[in-house]
Amino acid sequence: MQSLNWNDLKVFLAIARGGGLRTAAKRLEVDQTTVARRLAALEAVLGSRLIDRTSRGVRLTGQGLTLLESAERIEAEALAASGRLGVQGQALSGTVRLATPEAFGAGLVAPAAKAFHDQYPGLQLELVAESRSVNLSRREADIAISLSRPVHGRLVTRRLADYTLGLYASRTYLDQAPALVSLEDLPGRPLVWYIDELIDVPELRYLDQVVAGAHTVFRSSSIAAQQAAVASGLGLGVLHRFAASQDQRLVRVLPEALSIQRSYWMSAHADQAQIPRVRAVMDFLNSLAAARHNDL
Repeated sequence: MQSLNWNDLKVFLAIARGGGLRTAAKRLEVDQTTVARRLAALEAVLGSRLIDRTSRGVRLTGQGLTLLESAERIEAEALAASGRLGVQGQALSGTVRLATPEAFGAGLVAPAAKAFHDQYPGLQLELVAESRSVNLSRREADIAISLSRPVHGRLVTRRLADYTLGLYASRTYLDQAPALVSLEDLPGRPLVWYIDELIDVPELRYLDQVVAGAHTVFRSSSIAAQQAAVASGLGLGVLHRFAASQDQRLVRVLPEALSIQRSYWMSAHADQAQIPRVRAVMDFLNSLAAARHNDL
């Protein structure tokens, strides 16, 4: 069998990470025909089809997923060797996809995007900010922030930060509503909340910790939408302290009686975690969490 061509493997990695030939061509700064030709050459050497084309891009076949693991190990070893040979001072480049819960992505990562770009101008950060689980083993993201420690897969995982959720209302609502003195005053008050059947993360099911039989007047799968509704004066809502404290329209209610603690966990596939550009993003997130520790 012919030996594998590293340049063909780099094209395959770009296709796998970008989700299509066109995106790979753009990232590699070559034309799409070149990408297709190199992919065909790689498939011919291996005697296997590596991707299936779909209406939404490409999907790796079983053989493609197997090759992806090997190709990323080769890439990691090559990059590590480059570092050992003294070229680690070269600017990092490429794309890193980060999957986070919505509040973490919108409230912490996005505001730090310029600082990240200033530090790593050659890196492009792709932020997938939504409250769902991603499969790092299938390379749906390079790094994932989750609300619990993953228990499956060859992952490098650490507890990134603890954070606090509290009960909030707008100043307008508090001026017009009866005074809130204790948790016993909450039943019957208008509450903004998640859509229960769309919650697929157990750590978000904390309504019973707030009030039994709550009178919800607005529901959304988006925590940003919930915060906007609360800030409009609609009612009460359980919000992230680090996000709600930045909104001057909001006031925390009953902080001594209601404080919910959760944690953010950062994970990357064991092979991906050794790639310098992925490690750079992980280090940046560590620094960001440390800098915002008192706000969380």
